[in-house]
Amino acid sequence: MIDARAHVRVARPSRDLAAAERFYVDGLGLDVQWRSAEHVPGEHDLLMVGPTGGSWHFELTRDPEHPLEPTPTVDDLFVIYLGAPVDETLVDRLVASGGTRVPAHNPYWDEHGVTVTDPDGYRLVLCSRTWN
Repeated sequence: MIDARAHVRVARPSRDLAAAERFYVDGLGLDVQWRSAEHVPGEHDLLMVGPTGGSWHFELTRDPEHPLEPTPTVDDLFVIYLGAPVDETLVDRLVASGGTRVPAHNPYWDEHGVTVTDPDGYRLVLCSRTWN
């Protein structure tokens, strides 16, 4: 069995790591856990973001020699359960940081939150519910 305290990393390709950083750090308020300082031939450029002390983080990658085009679908979701109404100031900050507010593919998420795409088109859902 997997220990419930195991650290989780979600990795996704990005067209532009600086744009991703603006969205997830300046917009959402996550912290930079690690970033590659300069390009090393044969290695990916990367940016890791997450909450300080959290048990998860995003690794956003870009291979400058063989770039991948992100291929998000309307159901590729990163959901954050806030346990409180979504603060419109946060949504405004995400949009100002390169996101786009969109209607959810599944109406459940519009009923219980707000959906914003990141600069690569992946969907972030800010959910007013809690997860038990």
